Amino acid sequence: MSDTKIIAIVDDDESVRMALDGLLRSNGYTVRLYANAEAYLGSDGPGVTACLISDIQMPGLSGIQLYETLHDRGIRLPVIFITGYPGPPPTIDPALPSPVAFFPKPFPCGQLMACLEEVLGR
Repeated sequence: MSDTKIIAIVDDDESVRMALDGLLRSNGYTVRLYANAEAYLGSDGPGVTACLISDIQMPGLSGIQLYETLHDRGIRLPVIFITGYPGPPPTIDPALPSPVAFFPKPFPCGQLMACLEEVLGR
């Protein structure tokens, strides 16, 4: 693939990271895995990510705080949130663009892939 799309996965649950890694790699994506928001922010990830898939509830910075931090730094990229907690999606600062999607865990892999492919124009 000549213009490789890097997908970053930020989730504190290793089994979720590994499952998403396998799913995305089997669909031709390059994937980078991060155990928390701080690891992602401390890497070159924000500068090379085509789409971010992030858990919402994590120790340290939450996925929402990660999203807000990226915007504060001028980094605009599509974000897909996943969460294991029931209930409505969390409130996001109305001054920020809405995330692409929220998926409750467990989520249908086909729906996640369709969302990702739409975001990336595949």
